Amino acid sequence: MIFVNGQSSEVPAGETVAGVLARMGLAEGARGVAVAVDGEVVPRAAWSTHALGEHARVEVLTAMQGG
Repeated sequence: MIFVNGQSSEVPAGETVAGVLARMGLAEGARGVAVAVDGEVVPRAAWSTHALGEHARVEVLTAMQGG
């Protein structure tokens, strides 16, 4: 089981960061998106190859406009 933004998810171990983003409806090239796995930022260039381990904690952050 993987945890995405603090919630348990049915994402299997071995899934890539890009796969998680696709499940969330975010395109791999989406602007204003940052991803951290187990507290470490994953560079955008590694999203399609960075496989998640069992019990990984994934945080997906999106920039929002506002004041």
